[in-house]
Amino acid sequence: MMEDHVDLHIHSNKSSDGDVSPYDIVQLAKEEGLRAISISDHDTVSAYPEALYYGKEAGVEIIPNIELTTLYGKREFHLLLPFVDTSNDILNEIVNKVAEGRLDEARQRVQKLKELEFDITWEEVIEQSGGQPPLGVKIAQILLKKQEKSGNFRIKKYFDSKNRDFAPYFFYKDYFMEGKPAYVPKRNINLLDILEIAPKMGGVPVLAHPGSYFMQVKEKDLIILKEKGLQGLEVYTSYHDISQTETYKSMAEKLDLVPTAGSDFHGAIKPHIPFGFIKDGRYWMVDELRKRKS
Repeated sequence: MMEDHVDLHIHSNKSSDGDVSPYDIVQLAKEEGLRAISISDHDTVSAYPEALYYGKEAGVEIIPNIELTTLYGKREFHLLLPFVDTSNDILNEIVNKVAEGRLDEARQRVQKLKELEFDITWEEVIEQSGGQPPLGVKIAQILLKKQEKSGNFRIKKYFDSKNRDFAPYFFYKDYFMEGKPAYVPKRNINLLDILEIAPKMGGVPVLAHPGSYFMQVKEKDLIILKEKGLQGLEVYTSYHDISQTETYKSMAEKLDLVPTAGSDFHGAIKPHIPFGFIKDGRYWMVDELRKRKS
């Protein structure tokens, strides 16, 4: 049992790229002996208040959260907001704005794939996304699943044994990244704007997986973001190797940012990340974040 352990970055099926329900996530947390978890879905708080109810029933503390996709400079930065008020009007306005942009972006991606003569339709994408705005990796997952046995030479490499577990991400890099055939400019909200208004939403800003390939956060970035209101840094994450973990742990200590831990569990789309993958989360992290709640 891990009576003091926490995981502050978990995705449910309320994210278009997750496939485990809030109820089942809570049950998994109970089985793992986690004291607290945070369902941090992409740009939505649809897991709440359902998750809170099941958490109370199971004796697992649920910390409301969201993972907002933001823009900093020309990079996509993901921001967590633990303790966010999921009924807050400002938050819901942001969520609705992001959803509109996501849907438009997804439609354009699907259209570009069709122009590249891939067998995919918008109708099947939105249906298999559970009505949520589908992220690029979700679109890739739907396409690859549909065409696995099609014999299409362009997707054969994604089903090699060494690539299969990461196939949607490799496809994303090959087709959806800037400069690639199905690239669509993102209309992300500005990170600095979100940091400014985060206290009004009850959230404590924590930068997610700073060492991820698309973020590559430097100390100079964190200095600026700390001045604008950043309070925490996700140090322990499935995105980081040992060296990155040590580097960001040192930065967090130097800049007085709360180091946090989150697995970034999604389910089937990330089979290499089982539930409870990250073992470094401790409840003192929750306490420290709570102290910084405005």
